[in-house]
Amino acid sequence: MASEALSRAVKQLMAEQAPEGHWCGELEGDSILQSEYILLKFIIEQEDDPRLPLIANYLRRQQRVADGAWVQYPGAKPDLSATVKAYFALKLMGDDIDAPHMRKARELVRELGGAERCATYTQFYLAALGQMHYDAVPVIPPEMILLPKWFYFHLDKVSAWSRTMIMPLSVISSYRPVRQLPEPMSIMELYTNHDYRDRPFVGFDKKLVSWRNLFLAVDKLLKVWEKTKINPLRKPALRRIEHWILRHTRHSDGLGAIFPPMVYIIIALRCLGYDKSDKHLMRAERQLDELMIKEGDTIRLQPCFSPIWDTGIAAYALTEAGSDCEDPMLKRCVDWLVSKECRLAGDWTANVRGDVEPSGWYFEFNNGYYPDVDDTAMVAMALKQAGGREAVASAKRGVDWMLAMQNDDGGWAAFDRTINRPILEYIPFADHNAIQDPSCPDITGRTLECLGHHGFTPTHAPVAKAVQFLQAKQEEEGCWFGRWGVNYLYGTWQVVCGLQTVGVDMKQPWVQKAGRWLRSVQQSDGSFGESADSYEDPTLKGQGPATASQTSWGTMALMAIYGPRDPDVERGIRWLIKTQLDSGTWDETWFTGTGFPRVFYLRYHLYRLYFPIMCLGRYTRLSAKQG
Repeated sequence: MASEALSRAVKQLMAEQAPEGHWCGELEGDSILQSEYILLKFIIEQEDDPRLPLIANYLRRQQRVADGAWVQYPGAKPDLSATVKAYFALKLMGDDIDAPHMRKARELVRELGGAERCATYTQFYLAALGQMHYDAVPVIPPEMILLPKWFYFHLDKVSAWSRTMIMPLSVISSYRPVRQLPEPMSIMELYTNHDYRDRPFVGFDKKLVSWRNLFLAVDKLLKVWEKTKINPLRKPALRRIEHWILRHTRHSDGLGAIFPPMVYIIIALRCLGYDKSDKHLMRAERQLDELMIKEGDTIRLQPCFSPIWDTGIAAYALTEAGSDCEDPMLKRCVDWLVSKECRLAGDWTANVRGDVEPSGWYFEFNNGYYPDVDDTAMVAMALKQAGGREAVASAKRGVDWMLAMQNDDGGWAAFDRTINRPILEYIPFADHNAIQDPSCPDITGRTLECLGHHGFTPTHAPVAKAVQFLQAKQEEEGCWFGRWGVNYLYGTWQVVCGLQTVGVDMKQPWVQKAGRWLRSVQQSDGSFGESADSYEDPTLKGQGPATASQTSWGTMALMAIYGPRDPDVERGIRWLIKTQLDSGTWDETWFTGTGFPRVFYLRYHLYRLYFPIMCLGRYTRLSAKQG
């Protein structure tokens, strides 16, 4: 039964492979992708774009009927910022504010405290369209690029994605562009404080002495300083930022190759005086538009493309299913992955020690400045398992690069070698909840799994340090937090499989504790499921609607601890077999990927296929080995 289900799934995966050898499933985000694109077009006075009505059609369909909210993922609580942006975008597109869907959204926004309580990155859109005073928006001074390396807040010490957002936003913060809209197009009806636009108020903590209050006071002083116009370093700082932005668009499908900075750079370049016919601006607009998917009378946008991630996981899943480089389909895939090895010395060089040969893989089609450990670990172990001289040599360079990226605490982060600096989280423009990129258990676990495939054991110093890190990060219940996937199921799967592959004794009490937690959250029918609600409420760890991807994670984790013949492993396998569709894939509408915890989540459309293949393939292989 398992082998038949596996065969059907592999056949479907083969059908979805691109001729070049890669996979790239749709990457689905929430409504802010549509609303922010519409707002951008109004900011830059391109509201006559004929695609906007189609984007608005999709945005309307994303509204939740019950309460009028736009949300971060199915079943989530109302999102104030998302609802404000969607309402504003639809009002600009001509929706009557007395229409039922608009009235319901407006009432909800006011119940949640009004538009003045939106997050920082929403405030920039409101300010740029004259709906909020820039004095209410945290200042991002361009002069920060001139700070010495030893300074606590230095660009090399924030996350890579924050870096790509901060740089263009600092230009916007400096120029303060405003497109004044006619009063009937304003959204003052969304404010509970009607004077907010002209007399903004930023609330301090009740506790007099706190990091938040300190940074708010600094922000206030910076705004006073800016009004004096005594800023001799502003022009050289802006020139350096402009150079940084243009340099980082090379070897990349847009700044950072992700949606937010790809939007901000368009506004920033216009602030800097770039004409709409300039090649840099035209390319930035074209790259953003390539994220669109047209379907019927709608257009939706993806936050980015995920081909290397999808292809790395698919390749590894196929090796678990018994394929190697002799298989033509896997050979095309391997060749494509080898061709995408990143040989550019990117931003990561700022924090590594010693002379490290550039290597690694990024997430998107092209993002040369930002290879990441997670993709590199997945690709490197897929190439090692697939075999072939060139593939193995490429994987070895990737492993060497990853070893240089290990943090002092023994763990690995995504994009940089770094340390945890919790004070940075209090910076006013850090409310996207991810200004840092510290070590996390899920990436550390996957890195160990990769190292295990390359012959590393607990006797190797990097492995020993990583195991200590994971022991320290284990939750009281026995599970691990998942930074890049939802959530404790994802983190625990990554850690447990990494420990097993690298040769850790799985009978140790702390590992067995993880097994007991997995058994405790497995559902009665053998499935696993967890909602992103667990990021908001940790008491919901491992709880949520069953999904194929999460059932695969939970089942593989149990398999790593107890083996393929464990009754709970077999219950998970039976659920996958029972719920498989005739097409060979599985139905999965829930979001099981994470962008920024508590802020932005993802639905990877191929998760429902290649993770069950990985699970069924591993189960079939290990069961046959046991006889």
